[in-house]
Amino acid sequence: MAGHARWQIRIFVVLWLLFLWQFAHEPFTFLILNTFLGYLPIEISFHLSKERPKSGLVFWLVVLLWLVFYPNAPYLLTDLFHLSLLNPYGPDGLLQLNLHVWVYFTYLLISVLFCVILGFWSLNYVANTITQRYLKGNSWLQTLLVLFLTFLSSVGIYVGRFMRIHTVYLFISPELITDRLLHMWTPTMIVFVGLMTLIQLIAYWLVYLAYHSQMANEQAMKNLKLVKKEPDEHHKSE
Repeated sequence: MAGHARWQIRIFVVLWLLFLWQFAHEPFTFLILNTFLGYLPIEISFHLSKERPKSGLVFWLVVLLWLVFYPNAPYLLTDLFHLSLLNPYGPDGLLQLNLHVWVYFTYLLISVLFCVILGFWSLNYVANTITQRYLKGNSWLQTLLVLFLTFLSSVGIYVGRFMRIHTVYLFISPELITDRLLHMWTPTMIVFVGLMTLIQLIAYWLVYLAYHSQMANEQAMKNLKLVKKEPDEHHKSE
């Protein structure tokens, strides 16, 4: 992602958080924190590349930090259930044309789309960076890495949504949550993790197709310019 695009994203998230702080009221004030946490892995991924950090240890520490916060991005998908707090259906069972409902629908959807789409971009980018740096660009190993990271993300969503263990607890009191994490594996939990993994993989696949189609088109345009340039240089040499 180009540097100017990253700064556009940063400016937008600051303005959007300020907007939510000013206009998002109960019971939707949770959007401020959730949007901020959902953005963190995106920002962290901006600081990774095949060349930096130069230290392998620092590189893996940044990757680990990204992984700890990454589930917060797709976690916002589950926030869509909070729309039920608005009681959007009228007595006739149809959606109401109530501006209060649709304004908060807009607030929620903007945060979800922003964090989820860019979150999947960061997943693809981090997996690709690891593959290029340590796995010789092997596409099959990158696919396996994405599957593994998506599974871990789904587990993180379950932990955050149903066990109410937030990312920050891992830094504040990790010893208090270890036992709970070890005993959370139930058939219901596994099915939920499977469903969330499926949803994420389909969404990731769509983002991947869009991103790589654009990259392929840009590369094709560059190749076309090179082909046109070569005959011109040949005529000049004559």
